[in-house]
Parts: sequence; C-alpha cells; structure tokens
Amino acid sequence: MSDLFIGLMSGTSVDAIDAVLVDFGGEEKIKPRILAALSHPIHPSLRSAILALCSPGPSELDRAGQLDRQLGQVFAEATNTLLARAGIEPSDVTAVGSHGQTVRHRPPGTVSSPFTLQLGDPNTIAALTGISTIADFRRRDMALGGQGAPLMPAFHRAAFKTEGNRAVVNIGGMANITELKADGSICGYDTGPGNALLDYWVGLHKKQPFDRDGGWAASGRVSPELLNRLMSAPYFSAEPPKSTGRETFNANWLEQALAGLELAPADVQATLSEVTAASIAEAVHSFADGGELLICGGGARNKDLLSRLQRRLPTWSIADTGTYGIDADWLEAVGFAWLARQTLLGLPGNCPGVTGAKKEAVLGAIYPP
Repeated sequence: MSDLFIGLMSGTSVDAIDAVLVDFGGEEKIKPRILAALSHPIHPSLRSAILALCSPGPSELDRAGQLDRQLGQVFAEATNTLLARAGIEPSDVTAVGSHGQTVRHRPPGTVSSPFTLQLGDPNTIAALTGISTIADFRRRDMALGGQGAPLMPAFHRAAFKTEGNRAVVNIGGMANITELKADGSICGYDTGPGNALLDYWVGLHKKQPFDRDGGWAASGRVSPELLNRLMSAPYFSAEPPKSTGRETFNANWLEQALAGLELAPADVQATLSEVTAASIAEAVHSFADGGELLICGGGARNKDLLSRLQRRLPTWSIADTGTYGIDADWLEAVGFAWLARQTLLGLPGNCPGVTGAKKEAVLGAIYPP
C-alpha cells in the first residue's frame, strides 16, 4: 500500500476542520511529511448547532442524527478540497483518518456508563471521497475501561521520542500533556481548559472568535480571588488517568466562579489565561524539574499564554512542534492520519498507561469507499 494518509480533526473550539495530507515515508521509523494542509471553515450556523448540542437540551437525538450527516458531508468537502489543492487523486490515498466532532465526553468516574460521542458520519465521508475512511477511534479504548482520551501520546512517542525529558502540550479548546520520559515510559492526560473559555469570553465582550496573540488578556490584570476559585475545581487535583471537556469547563462554571466579584472583562480574560498556564505548568512540574516543552494547537500562537507558561516554567525550554518538523497547527490532524495507518497495519493506537485501558488495542473502524 502507499504511505499517503489524510488526517481530519475538529477540536473543542469548533472553529474549523484541520485537514492534512501526510506521507509517512514507507519506513519503520516514522518520518511524517505534510504534503498539504488546510483549515476548512465550519459555517457559523453549523458551529452554533454543534455548540448547542454540546449542552444538554431537548430533541438531542434528532439533532445529533442530522448533524452527524451534515458533518460527514463537510469532512468530505474538506478532504476533496485538500486533494484538489495538492493535485492528488483519491486513488493515491490509502485512507482517511477522521476524528469527528466531539459533542459529549463522559469518561469513567463521571457517569455510571461512560461514553464518548463524535459526529461526522464516516460512511458519508467514504462515499463522497471514494477513499476508505477510518473513524471512531475513542470508543474501543473506553470499552476496555479507559478514558478514551487523550489519544495523541502514542503518536507523540513515535514522532518526538528523545533521550531526555520532553513534554508535548496540545492547547486546543482543552489542553493535554504527553510526558516522554528519558527511560522510554510515557504518561499523558488532559490538564484542563485551553482556549475554550478564552474564546467564549472574548466572543462575549469583543465579538471576536479568539483573542489574537492574547493581546486582550495581556492588557488585563489577574484576579487572585477568581484564580483561586477557578483552580479549586476538583478536576485539577484529581490523579490521572483523566480527561475532560466542555461538560466540566464551560460558561456556567465560569459564571458561578464570578458570582459576587466585580471585575473588568479584561481582568477576567487575563485570569482565564493564567488558569490555562497554571494548570499546564502544574502538570509539567509534576513530571520533571526541567527539560524541553513542545507546544502545539491554537495556543501555540498565543504570545500572552506562552509568556505566562515561561514565567511559571523557568527551567524548561519552550518551543512549538514545528521545530521538529510538524507544524503546531496541524499536529493533531497528522496524529489521526497516523492512527488510521496504525489501524490498517493492525497495530495499537492507545497507551494504557495514559488512558487507563486494560490493554493496548487497535483503534477505529474501517469504512470502505
């Protein structure tokens, strides 16, 4: 088989679909090379419908069924647009690895019957692209008692393994860490909110989709009282394995913490940025006293957030994953292309030490064209 794969990812921020065309080189040692990449827009009305479904409400099942199909069509559009831009025929691509759009994540410890739900019908993707599609990566791990997340640590180990201490932190809507230890062992978990609350707050007060470069947060002052309230959330002190999402860190959670406080909006934004930095830094400190920290995801472009991280982690060198050949904006999408490759090769895609699953497992289901 060829070693060209496509990875698709839509994260908690629900701002776009990241699509990448990756050549893994056909060698035992993974050397992913991005041949083409794009950020495919999600129409504001579709984004609103997705975000509405992320919060419990009436007629969820009917809305979910329709959104599953609609998202499948949009993922297929992203794939076909990517191929046209790259000048690659669908027949040249081995498979599409599609993460889908998470609309509910209830890991072990939060409900009696844990589940995770991603929309974006892979049957539709396969039919409209003519390419085998691999999807539903999280539920096998959860069926084995795992969190179903994070799934990137196995890929991070393949792409960034080192002889020293290295941590990879993805800052998307939520943030997660992969700890690559010098002895070859690995650990990883969600650290807490990444950009989701920052995006919510700047949208509410500035009518902007995100705080570019963290400029608005940098103009404010951190509220010690609000910071303490937010950092007292039980999730932060819970031991891994653990994963989280909008079900825990959402607008209602923030509004409850703000009760009785009179703060300038910019000061709230600064405090939210500090929460993201503090929760990531605590995870890094628990890993090692120093080393190399690689950042990916939208947060890699947030200068204010990165400066807060550096202040809290003076003994760590901080860079983005582009330093090692994989652009920080596309790393997760590349990771799902890699997971699709693992599936076809019959190789495990999860790390039980990360998710808490009973054993390693081949992840995902294959949907022929």
